[in-house]
Amino acid sequence: MWRSRARALLLLRSSIPRTPTLQPPPHPTRTLSRAPPPRLLSRFLASSPDPIPDATSASADPFPDAASSFADPFPEASSAPSAAATDDATEAGEDSLSSMWEEAGDADDIFATTGSADAVADEEEVARVSAVVEATPEDKIASTLADMVVDFNEPLLAAVLVAAEKCSCKKLISLFNYAAKNNPAAKSLSNLEILVGKVADSDEIDKMDAYLLWDSIKETGSVPGSVSTPLLNEMIAIFWKLEKSKAALEVFAKFDEFGCTPDSNSYYLAIEAARKKSMFRSACEVCEKMIGSGCFPNGEKVGRILTFLCEGKKVKAAHSLYLAAKEKKIQIPNSALDFLVSASARNDEAVGTALELLEEYQGESLKHAGKSFATVVHALCRTNKLEEANNLLTRMVQLEEYQGDSLKNVGNTFATVIHGLCRKKKLEDAKTLLLKMVDLGPAPGKAVFNSVITALSKQGEMEDAKGLLRLMESEGVSPDIYTYSVLMSGYTKGGMIDEAHALLREAKKIHPKINRISYHILIRGYCKMEEFEKAIECLKEMRKDGLQPNLDEYDKLIQSLCLKAMDWRGAEKLLEEMEDNGLCLKGISRSLIAAVKELEEEEMQSKASQQA
Repeated sequence: MWRSRARALLLLRSSIPRTPTLQPPPHPTRTLSRAPPPRLLSRFLASSPDPIPDATSASADPFPDAASSFADPFPEASSAPSAAATDDATEAGEDSLSSMWEEAGDADDIFATTGSADAVADEEEVARVSAVVEATPEDKIASTLADMVVDFNEPLLAAVLVAAEKCSCKKLISLFNYAAKNNPAAKSLSNLEILVGKVADSDEIDKMDAYLLWDSIKETGSVPGSVSTPLLNEMIAIFWKLEKSKAALEVFAKFDEFGCTPDSNSYYLAIEAARKKSMFRSACEVCEKMIGSGCFPNGEKVGRILTFLCEGKKVKAAHSLYLAAKEKKIQIPNSALDFLVSASARNDEAVGTALELLEEYQGESLKHAGKSFATVVHALCRTNKLEEANNLLTRMVQLEEYQGDSLKNVGNTFATVIHGLCRKKKLEDAKTLLLKMVDLGPAPGKAVFNSVITALSKQGEMEDAKGLLRLMESEGVSPDIYTYSVLMSGYTKGGMIDEAHALLREAKKIHPKINRISYHILIRGYCKMEEFEKAIECLKEMRKDGLQPNLDEYDKLIQSLCLKAMDWRGAEKLLEEMEDNGLCLKGISRSLIAAVKELEEEEMQSKASQQA
């Protein structure tokens, strides 16, 4: 084999004219190797658990075996030697070929071509072009470079992009566009990545620079393989930084057109860009694609996406993302789970989902899940699922978080369940839960006692209601006027007007100033029992306590006197009292007094005529 390669080398060397060998200069010309492009997205995704690979790509040797690409020019030499040839001649020929092979060097070096991964750019040329670009106004870059007659190849453009430290973003983009137009080969992926990285690192980038860069990428991306996923991710990050959410989503939409596959960073950056402008619908669309691809960022970033979707009331999308991430065994922060439970509980249609999500709290996380449990309890009460709320509350108070004195922090949750049970007239459950609060804690407040006492009084269970009043006092909770008024109303409806009046006297010992509602209840009660004298006594007692009877009390009493007692004289006396106090009786009540009086006169005349 080596003989064939040697013969090929001899033929090639014989066809090339010999030139005198030049001595190398004492100081060789310095050259600048093309620098690899910077690591993309390092500014935006430093917390990513998976490092993003560099976009550099080394060109393979186009001729891995140079000699193998040539046919043997002497096919007969590969056959066996003739009988006339001697062994000495063969050895002499081999020595001659070997010495020539060593003199010529490795054949791979001869057949290797320029423009490989080791291509370099002249440092003086790089410095000259960089200086001109830095000193030229932005709108004169193309014309100035045209006057310089610079032959931009790929390594030269890469070196100039790296060396130009004092150039604005617009200058760098104009330089790239001119070089690409001058020599399409300079418009390589690695050079484009260098440009995007430089623009992204700039503190002076504005939206016009970003849009100009994006136009260059779209023009380049028309050629398959000329754009990469990390590069597009960097472009999304640039628009995210500039709060140009629509442009960032446009970049994301171009992945398929450019033949690129979105990765976890692509989805995360696109959703974060949508978050800048609260574009919840677009975020949901990207999230749906991410779930379909099965390519998720780390747990912390998934948690941020969950929180964002919940803020936009996209509970279904957030729940779908949570389940998909869970299937991929991605550990999501408890704070994100808390947010998802809370958002689901606020949506009446998703309360069942919130209840199911409570099962996700296990082990250590269950010790601090009290707030989420309480949120779901309130949601169940709001949607009238009182039995489930009561059962969940029982589980909740068993959490480690609420052992000991910490149980006092759930008084509001107990109150919510008790109010709900009273509203649904489940009085035994409400009373049982209230007694549980008294025995175990948290101590029930005045509002909780009043809620149960009111429900019992409306149902006529006055003995239990009165018992809670005494329990309330024993627990050091002072009944207010409302408590007494509710009990008085219950007694009055049950015909126990004397018990109601006794409560009023008891209330006056604790509360010197009684409101008119308590007297109003008694007046109506006495009128209902047709004990009008006691009703009138209540009016006097009311004035004695500094409360002036209003139109309603007078009207109720006058109507009762007229319709039930037929006592127009007492009614008329009350009417005069009203007018003295500046009150005006309703016309129908006035007519009622006159009608009763007229009726009595007619009756008297009828009796007189009969007697005559």
